[in-house]
Amino acid sequence: MAFREVHHEPTRTSEESAKARGELLEVGGKAIVLKVGDTFRLFVLSAARSLDSAAIKRHFGVKKTRFATAEELNALTGLPPGAVPPFGRPVLDFDVYADRSILANDRIAFNAGSLTDSIIMRVKDYVEIAQPELLDFSAPAGER
Repeated sequence: MAFREVHHEPTRTSEESAKARGELLEVGGKAIVLKVGDTFRLFVLSAARSLDSAAIKRHFGVKKTRFATAEELNALTGLPPGAVPPFGRPVLDFDVYADRSILANDRIAFNAGSLTDSIIMRVKDYVEIAQPELLDFSAPAGER
């Protein structure tokens, strides 16, 4: 499977990452760790979209979701916010869910465990490797 590694200046936002990678924002894959009920789970969506927490609550039948804190993220992954790659087991101990929005692009770009290194690969290959459950849990940016 072909992929491209990009080393760049540290980035903190999806917009900064897209610029550093030389890719459109839509190609970026945001990996977000949420506590859904009592369980931490990993969600991946297009960087050009917003998380729809109501859709996640409905899917899992829970009343509460929240983002993992920086401290929880460090304890769970050993990584800072923004560096989490979009992979669950065996890379990270999470069930992984990908929003169907990532399928709109041929490529997906994501941080590879650091704020200075990114991987760009075909979405088809990402889905084959990561084996995420595909769901609909995003909205166009600014609508949530």
